Amino acid sequence: MEAELLETIMGLIMYGGDAKGKAVEAIAAAKKFNFEVAEAKLKEANLSLSHAHKSQTALLTQEAGGDSINISLLMVHGQDHLMNAITFIDMAKEVIDVYRQLDTMRA
Repeated sequence: MEAELLETIMGLIMYGGDAKGKAVEAIAAAKKFNFEVAEAKLKEANLSLSHAHKSQTALLTQEAGGDSINISLLMVHGQDHLMNAITFIDMAKEVIDVYRQLDTMRA
C-alpha cells in the first residue's frame, strides 16, 4: 500500500476515533450537568470529524478521478470509525439535551 494512501486511511482511523471519544466525553460531562464542558467536547468532536471527512473526501476524489483504490481491512476499519463517530456525535447531542431538561427539572 502506498504511503500517501496509508496516511489518508490512518487519518480516517485516528480522527474518527478521536471524534467518537470526544463525543463520549461530552456525554460524561453532561451527566455531571457540566454543559460548558459538554459543549466544548462536542466542538472538539466536530473538529476531529471534519478532519476525518477530509480524509474520506480525498479517497472519494481519487476514486472519482479514475484512480481505483483497493479496499483493505484498514480502509474498512477507517470507514467504520467515521460512521461510528457520526453516530456518537448525533447521540451525544440528544443525550446532552436530555440532561439539560433534567437539570431544569431539578432546579
